[in-house]
Amino acid sequence: MPPRRSYDQYCSAARALDLVGDRWTLLIVRELLAGPRRYTDLHADLPGVSTDVLASRLKDMERDGLTTRRRLPPPGVAYVYELTPRGRELLPILQALGEWGRPALGDRRPTDAVRAHWFALPLLHAIEEALEGAIEGECLLEVELEEGHFHLHIGPEDGAPVYGDGPAPSAPEARLALDADTCTAVTRGELGVLDAVRAGRISVTGDGVAAKALREGRR
Repeated sequence: MPPRRSYDQYCSAARALDLVGDRWTLLIVRELLAGPRRYTDLHADLPGVSTDVLASRLKDMERDGLTTRRRLPPPGVAYVYELTPRGRELLPILQALGEWGRPALGDRRPTDAVRAHWFALPLLHAIEEALEGAIEGECLLEVELEEGHFHLHIGPEDGAPVYGDGPAPSAPEARLALDADTCTAVTRGELGVLDAVRAGRISVTGDGVAAKALREGRR
């Protein structure tokens, strides 16, 4: 493979951008934080990326130690991409970048694509703050939006996915249902999760500790 382009600056920020500063790289990381993904799945959830660019980015990320590629065991015939521990360390960076980008979010434009699970990382951060001190260990939550379902892992073990597309794979501690306006307000930081629950804008069902904590508004 050709040598990777570099800023050639002895600066940790420049070195980081050498690795993740190319267009699409951090969005690929966003997708892989949900766990192993096939190339076709990544391409479907990254509208606008060409097949050549996606393949190139994945090769760069594997070379730089951010991802690995492995073949699914029989009867699977596909390869999947997943983050390495080094790649998973980008989670707080993506969350911080999302918070910084809140003021630029604005209203959804007619040309904007959307996937339900794109709200997972900002909601994960907001829900973690709402549940701080109320739960111990790992907690599974399911979120229902108009665009679809996704699930969140609060306090996952090292290396485990932090969210996933679709309904929860097992019985969740709580199920949250909210509309697009409420989700956007929480994502922008204009509305807290607990305030939204108290106002009836987020419906919380379930008998788990997390569900009770959200309904009671305890931190």
